[in-house]
Amino acid sequence: MTITATAPRASAYRGRLRWWTELPLIAVVYALYSCGRLLVRGDVGNAMESGIDILHLEELMRIDPERWLNGICTKYAAIGVPADFAYASLHYLVTPAILVWLWRRRPTHYRAARTWLMLSTLLGLIGFTLMPTAPPRLLDSSHGFIDTMAQYGSYGWWGQEASAPRGLGGLTNQYAAMPSLHVGWALWCGIMLWRYGRTPLVRSLGILYPLLTTFVVMGTANHYLLDAVAGAAVMGIGYLLAPKALLAVDTLRARRAVRSGATTSAEGHSPVVAASAIVSGTKARTPAPAAARNAPHGPAAGGVPTPRTAWQDEHRADPSDRSSVGQGRLS
Repeated sequence: MTITATAPRASAYRGRLRWWTELPLIAVVYALYSCGRLLVRGDVGNAMESGIDILHLEELMRIDPERWLNGICTKYAAIGVPADFAYASLHYLVTPAILVWLWRRRPTHYRAARTWLMLSTLLGLIGFTLMPTAPPRLLDSSHGFIDTMAQYGSYGWWGQEASAPRGLGGLTNQYAAMPSLHVGWALWCGIMLWRYGRTPLVRSLGILYPLLTTFVVMGTANHYLLDAVAGAAVMGIGYLLAPKALLAVDTLRARRAVRSGATTSAEGHSPVVAASAIVSGTKARTPAPAAARNAPHGPAAGGVPTPRTAWQDEHRADPSDRSSVGQGRLS
């Protein structure tokens, strides 16, 4: 079940994507993320047991750097205070900024990247629901962790309840450590910067930002190492599901186009033909120019375009984007 289409140009995507539809969509997903953390508080006792179980598992596997990193942030305010500011702010600033950057500078890749991020976030909410987990900072002091957000609370707007402003701690779920969407979102941001950045500096930031976030979430005693691993795994699953979600949406749109009698899409192709191909399971072909029709057929002469899904089309080289020339899918 495929649709054949030429690589979409940036102008075509700018014509299809509207900020007044994108912003509400992103706002809905973010609201679900915030409300999910608030409503799915889980049983405190079970959350504490889950946190202790994760810590013991890491100790058995000898992959428990949390105490050491937390000790660095606790001992040295020059490290701990910036780490607290990073934990409380970058999560909510960098991700939207990269979405806007993709919207404006890489519109042919924006839709696929946005879908990937949203699906992964929803998967994270499922993780919060199924496994409420207390972060290291909420465990008994005998486990050796210190809440740096509380220790350095006088430097910022937060109190003793995660990164929420003082007096608003009741509006956040403190038992949503597994998986770490701080790390998951940072990994997504890093891949976007590496994949679509044009300069070595931007690509370097794509590597450093996820690593910095992983250090911050453990150093401030807000997550375990396995939380960070789970955050990366959630992003991986979201990446695998995104092309299926895009194909389903495009199929529904094409069928609606058949019912409404639409004739021409933003890219200059007929959605009626594409939709008919989807419904019937055949391959819709883009009409070739006259010169191409008169030329000998065969692989060397052009012939029929290769069928592609919406996900593949949005990851093809964009003629208006030099940074994506010669590059394929997200990696």
